Amino acid sequence: MHIYYFNICKRKLWLFSHNLNFEDENIDVKIGKVIEEESYSSQKKNYMIDNINIDYIKKNKTIHEIKKSNSFEEANIMQIKYYLYILKEYGLDDIKGILEYPKLYIRKEVHLDKNDDIIIEKQIDEIYKIINDKKIPNVIDNKICKKCAYYEYCYV
Repeated sequence: MHIYYFNICKRKLWLFSHNLNFEDENIDVKIGKVIEEESYSSQKKNYMIDNINIDYIKKNKTIHEIKKSNSFEEANIMQIKYYLYILKEYGLDDIKGILEYPKLYIRKEVHLDKNDDIIIEKQIDEIYKIINDKKIPNVIDNKICKKCAYYEYCYV
């Protein structure tokens, strides 16, 4: 979750990592959870490995991540690349990822490229710096903020 938040909003990352979680009350998050639960119902879901929660895994060495929309496409891709990175750390380096957008009927294949390790490691370093900083990052003042679970905390 930290990689995903890092790629969306550093302030959200900081708030979440300091146990300020408003996600359970947000309607968009609730809709996303329902989509995840109701989609691909024949699949066994939620594999916890290390600190990642993989939505489901297929026998053909493919991990799947279900998303409500592709609004945060880059963050979605980085999240699944991070999962592939963690699995590679466990010696599973021939795994591919699939981003699933069931309501949009879109599937996108994601691979861990050779430069991704460097990018992910840099992001992990920056995530630790943000989390350990006593000062909360500034509001990003972006249109995406209006649907964020932390909107009222940041703007009201």
